[in-house]
Amino acid sequence: MKNDLKNMLVLICRIFLGFLFIYASLEKILQPEEFAKQVGYYKALPFGLENLLAIVLPWTELIVGICLLAGLFVDGAALLSIIMMLVFILAISQAMLRGIDITCGCFKVSADSEKLGLHTIIRDIIFLIMSFVVLNRQERKFEYLPKYN
Repeated sequence: MKNDLKNMLVLICRIFLGFLFIYASLEKILQPEEFAKQVGYYKALPFGLENLLAIVLPWTELIVGICLLAGLFVDGAALLSIIMMLVFILAISQAMLRGIDITCGCFKVSADSEKLGLHTIIRDIIFLIMSFVVLNRQERKFEYLPKYN
């Protein structure tokens, strides 16, 4: 019974994070120039790198989301999820500490998206914990590639 609850928790985290990353990627993929502006507002990257990040990050989010949902390369997807969450937490924290008043750019790239705040960091910490739950699972239920014996 205890293992069934753990497996259910892992599956819930995988599905939630999968849909979350897919949802987060869509508007960024469709509007990379607007997302590049959002990245630039953080003032954390050298000029020009925000364009590269605005192209690469949304596709990475989409691939991670698909892998988590489909049960493909779950270890890699969970590891990338952890790395992204850590980077997001650091980026948001440095912007807040420097007093930069900007919108998150997390799910929407428009100017009316959510403002950065402590709630944004707490939310990302919860997503980080969920990613660790997926990575540290004991059983590999509903996963297709790679198969371990």
